[in-house]
Amino acid sequence: MRTSIRILAALWLTALLAALPQVTQAQDYPTRPITLIVPFPPGGSTTVMARNVADKMSDLLGQQIVVENRAGAGGTLATRYAAKATPDGYTIILSYTGTFAIAPAAYGNPRYDPRKDFEPIGMIGVAPNLLVINPSLPVHSLAELIKYIKAQSSPMQYGSPGVGTVNHLAGELLASDIGVHMQHIPYKGNGPALGDLIGGHISMMFMPIPAALGNVKAGTLRAIAITSAKRSNILPALPTMDESGLPGFEVALRYGLSAPAGTPKPIIERLNKALNTVLATEEVQKRLANEGAEALPMTPQAYAADLDREEKKWGALVRKLNLKLE
Repeated sequence: MRTSIRILAALWLTALLAALPQVTQAQDYPTRPITLIVPFPPGGSTTVMARNVADKMSDLLGQQIVVENRAGAGGTLATRYAAKATPDGYTIILSYTGTFAIAPAAYGNPRYDPRKDFEPIGMIGVAPNLLVINPSLPVHSLAELIKYIKAQSSPMQYGSPGVGTVNHLAGELLASDIGVHMQHIPYKGNGPALGDLIGGHISMMFMPIPAALGNVKAGTLRAIAITSAKRSNILPALPTMDESGLPGFEVALRYGLSAPAGTPKPIIERLNKALNTVLATEEVQKRLANEGAEALPMTPQAYAADLDREEKKWGALVRKLNLKLE
């Protein structure tokens, strides 16, 4: 009996001593600047979303969060780099739908696993798309659009800012859900695609709210539905795809923060608390709204579950399409 007690006491003491360095590290953390890697060039939505929270989190943590852009291979190079960084809380990454949900299936070997190589910190927010059409089309609802698509003698053409983007896959998801084939026309960015949509060279697109909103209000584009789970405060009269007859149809760019696997839990919790605190402020919520996004604070555990669902959803579609990116 005494031997068993001694063994249990020794095991407890060993576990306590092993945990002490992490606790001490977390209590002192951070003692120097934190690098937030954005795996894309400066100027895009990912950089804007990162900067929207980085400066305010810096104020709370007492150390600067430096946003570092590392572009290449659709974001996979920087994500791979972050996965191998020292797990001490001083290197974190903007986790994004493209790199954490689509790329693992679309690239032959991205050399990282978003579910094994990272510790989720928390969600920043979600940014849905608008399904927009050229106003010359004689349709004003999703039901009418689906009927129109099915009545065409040739596949409906839709544009996107590039192969493998969420905009592209949203079109493929729509085609799959309604049982038709549509012709994808990829462009080098939203700008050229938008010009051809307004000019009538293509008929429809899934577009970010900021990119489409001005033209929708001006009448040069017609918005049919929004791809979020609920209506947007920006266009409250516009129904969701789900409300319009496609149950469960939800497509949104999802932005969050993650750290390399093995980062101490107390540090993850410290970062999560700082992130959720800034997301609750009116200033940051307005910043996100300007990007067509909605703040969505959550626990690391809830964000891990969200990342898991998104990777399974988009991975299944990518494999169904046999989509290969390089």
